[in-house]
Amino acid sequence: MTEPNPRTAELRVNDDAEPLGSATATDPSTRPSTRPAGHGSGPLSLPYRWLSIGMFSLIFLAAFEAMAVTTVMPLVARDLDGMEFFALAFAVPLAAGIIGMVLAGNWTDRSGPLPSLVVSALLFVVGLLIAGTAAEMGVFIVGRFVHGLSGAAVIVPLYVIVARVYPEELRARVFAGFAAAWVIPSIIGPALAGIVAETVSWHWVFLGVIGLMLPAAAMMLPPILRVRDQVQGDPTVRWSLGRVGWSALTAVAALALSLSKEFAEPWRWNIAVMAIGLVVVAARPLMPVGTLRAVRGMPATVLLRLIVAGAFFGSEIYLPYLFIERYEFSPSLAGAVLTGAGVSWAAASWLQGRLGDRVSNTQAVQIGAALLAASLVVVLLVAAFMLTPVIAFAAWTLAGGAMGFMYPRFSVAVLSLSPVSSQGFNSAALSIGESLGASVALAITALAASAVVGGAFTAEFAVSVAIAVVAVVLAQRVRPGAGASAGS
Repeated sequence: MTEPNPRTAELRVNDDAEPLGSATATDPSTRPSTRPAGHGSGPLSLPYRWLSIGMFSLIFLAAFEAMAVTTVMPLVARDLDGMEFFALAFAVPLAAGIIGMVLAGNWTDRSGPLPSLVVSALLFVVGLLIAGTAAEMGVFIVGRFVHGLSGAAVIVPLYVIVARVYPEELRARVFAGFAAAWVIPSIIGPALAGIVAETVSWHWVFLGVIGLMLPAAAMMLPPILRVRDQVQGDPTVRWSLGRVGWSALTAVAALALSLSKEFAEPWRWNIAVMAIGLVVVAARPLMPVGTLRAVRGMPATVLLRLIVAGAFFGSEIYLPYLFIERYEFSPSLAGAVLTGAGVSWAAASWLQGRLGDRVSNTQAVQIGAALLAASLVVVLLVAAFMLTPVIAFAAWTLAGGAMGFMYPRFSVAVLSLSPVSSQGFNSAALSIGESLGASVALAITALAASAVVGGAFTAEFAVSVAIAVVAVVLAQRVRPGAGASAGS
């Protein structure tokens, strides 16, 4: 397989797409200045303070809603008499997010991040309002679709703001802040949502977030307006209706895959195989050219994030279940394992941000992938041989640290290779890959578990180990080929 010359080639999604990886994207002389006057030493220094806090707050609230709904969904389904739609309520926002990310990416490249950010935030509030006031399950799922569509779309313009406004040496630290803003709700979100649902009503788990969105948005608007010249879009970038169509098809395929396990034999396998094939075909135009072939540099980086997301999240949902079913832990004690991983994820994200260029993007991914694979092997051994659960807790805490150490570097590496006109597209590709990786891995682990008799939990973790090993093998391909610079 011949790889394109990174010095001369342009990676294109299709004939009407903008260049995604041209050499000029990495030439500092062709980029606009991204350093405001009087720049400080960190993301919370004076020139960036309120912008950073506002962005961290938006991600925190989106993450809190995602974590909280896991806790209150049984109450919602029982209250609205919709237990048969329980799985659908989780699958719909994941599928909707794929469409939202593509729309936000295209719009951000055309008009800059501000319009798509404002509209996405407003739609997120509308979705929360619909879900929070729902009196029947169908209306609730509509709300889940709307805030799934917009919650995912919010992330794309935030990534582009980081690329345009913050100097390159601060970006890893900003993405570490994003990671912490996402992880902290996994520690406090489920318990807080449970308290609100028990003392007031599950409705306020959704409605309460609305009141917090407004001050978060107010923090961001003034600093963004001050740097609006730096975040202008490129009006020559065309709307790609074809890409939106492919995203809708990908969403349908991901939804079918997520629900395939609900069907009886042999339909579950037939639907799963067809859905995976459709995901591969439909997602291809939404990724940089060469992603599925792991072409060195940006395409391989997008693929690696998809793979490690699948390995980690494909295991995460089974660990509490393992502790409750096998070791008779209480639900709160079993959930503590996720808390440990959340803390280590945030700590490792902070560490990689402080290390900066002393650890390259490629090295961070290699270290993280190796630690993740080793951690999952230990978890598999615990499940297979009924070892003490303390070992699994320690291993999963290490897995969270592995993810935190490498995850911000995927974004840094991709943005460093992206021309300004394609930062939205490539940021969307990263997030789409994460969603698809998690969706496909969760479906495959569920199908593997249903096919193995007497191998409870072993089959699920074995699938995750196999996925993680692929990440270890491909990790070195994050480094661009000769002549390109990706911050690695």
